[in-house]
Amino acid sequence: MGWSLGLLLGGLAPLGQQAQAVEPQISGKVGYELRWFTDDPLYTDQSGRTSQSLMFEPEIYWQWNNGDDSLVFKPFIRADQHDSERSHADIRELLWTHVADDYELRVGVGKVFWGVTEFQHLVDVVNQTDGVEDVDGEDKLGQTMVALSLVRDWGVLDLMLLPGFRERSFAGVDGRLRGPLVVDTDKARYESGAENRHIDAVIRWSHTLGDYDVGVYLFKGTNRDPLLIQQGSVLVPFYEQMTQTGVDLQATLGDWLWKFEGIYRDSNSDHFGAVQAGFEYTYIGILDSAADLGLLMEYGWDSRGTDSAATAPDDLFLGSRLTLNDAQSTELLAGIGQSLDGRGHSLLLEASRRLGNAWKLSIDGRVFSSSEPSAPLYALRSDDMVQITLERYF
Repeated sequence: MGWSLGLLLGGLAPLGQQAQAVEPQISGKVGYELRWFTDDPLYTDQSGRTSQSLMFEPEIYWQWNNGDDSLVFKPFIRADQHDSERSHADIRELLWTHVADDYELRVGVGKVFWGVTEFQHLVDVVNQTDGVEDVDGEDKLGQTMVALSLVRDWGVLDLMLLPGFRERSFAGVDGRLRGPLVVDTDKARYESGAENRHIDAVIRWSHTLGDYDVGVYLFKGTNRDPLLIQQGSVLVPFYEQMTQTGVDLQATLGDWLWKFEGIYRDSNSDHFGAVQAGFEYTYIGILDSAADLGLLMEYGWDSRGTDSAATAPDDLFLGSRLTLNDAQSTELLAGIGQSLDGRGHSLLLEASRRLGNAWKLSIDGRVFSSSEPSAPLYALRSDDMVQITLERYF
């Protein structure tokens, strides 16, 4: 994060000195992860069928001024058995927050999530994806920010300056869940002369209107999705400047959740729109039990068509979510994503359950299937896997 983090930390120093007078609250988790792949590696130098790693994510929290001011520090560390790129450390959050009656100010390193759909988050634009954690794009790197939220009767207006840029992480030579060519992040290039020092800006309006939650934003800055340009035997990330408009909408109508996300992106290399929309219907108390069963369907469309390296033009996602509502917080999500142009499909399974008061067991499964070399899933056709994670909370 370089200069931008140093600048923000300097501004936070006096706040941290005040917070030291208040007893910190310490929590977090430590975890062990085992990945088992059903097939041998497809590419040279990749590790075998199993991979183990350890992670540590503590959280230190202070609050003072009757709770109007707070400071949170959440580092993250992972050590991987094989992939040196997956062995990494990050500051997920180092954020001072001041809350008043009609505004909220946040300064430091933070995480912001926008989006309502389940299988793809088109509008989530602030934080960079931590690509070595998982392929679902859910894990994010911390982003330096100055964010002001104005709370009014007509909605919440978020104004953000994002000094500094985080490059996406990619699996290394030894890592799995990658394509035939390794991404060389050391050679990353930028359209902006300021490179990773470019200051991005976002303005977003959000509001709740009865049963409807709506958000609209305009982002101008460095594209979080790099172009991958082949240079010899490696791929080099190229980060363009872009202007992106995003809309998210969710309607809560009884047992139905109707969801919509849409974006339009304008950059030198491309101009396109994309949509993810669908619903979730929940059966409450199935079979006279405490369990709930949700049925999900989403459709994804991208105007770039089949030549896009990022997505297929038409994707259909079907899934089911089972929540037992028991003392162990047992949950299960299963889904399938199918390219309607026949370029492939993927399966996912995510299950989790608490063990006692401090432990959590998660089992995730991923299946990738494609016979079309131009499809994004084709590169992962031998990377079907089961991931078992055991976490200890403190």
